[in-house]
Amino acid sequence: EVLTLLLLMYPLLRGLAVQLRSAVTGSSVPGTLSIALVSCLSQQMARDIARAIMDKRLAAHVNILPESSALYFWKGELEESTEVLLLVKTRTSKIEELSNYVRSIHPFEIPEIISLPIDQGNPAYLKWIEENVPRD
Repeated sequence: EVLTLLLLMYPLLRGLAVQLRSAVTGSSVPGTLSIALVSCLSQQMARDIARAIMDKRLAAHVNILPESSALYFWKGELEESTEVLLLVKTRTSKIEELSNYVRSIHPFEIPEIISLPIDQGNPAYLKWIEENVPRD
């Protein structure tokens, strides 16, 4: 019975240990920050969406990467185009709000919005992201 209880509590205890380590060392808790990838049709669209994201304080930093070739299936047909990619650094807790907002302003019928958790990085940079994206 005790073993079962410990096994059930392991995720909670591990989470508390990670948060305690973070508080003691000043490092970010793995997974609390994310990078979102957003595809845009042009540099101007990318700048407009990046600016809108920043104006809403949904990110601390957005990179606008240069055009690249893209191949994808759309409505059963193979398409080829150029795209500009945004790398959006934010809190993981803001991803849903960011995604909803980008979908509301993006001209694509189904915009690409994918997020990846940040598990490690320069502690000072990760802290800077946390300081520049308001908590929920």
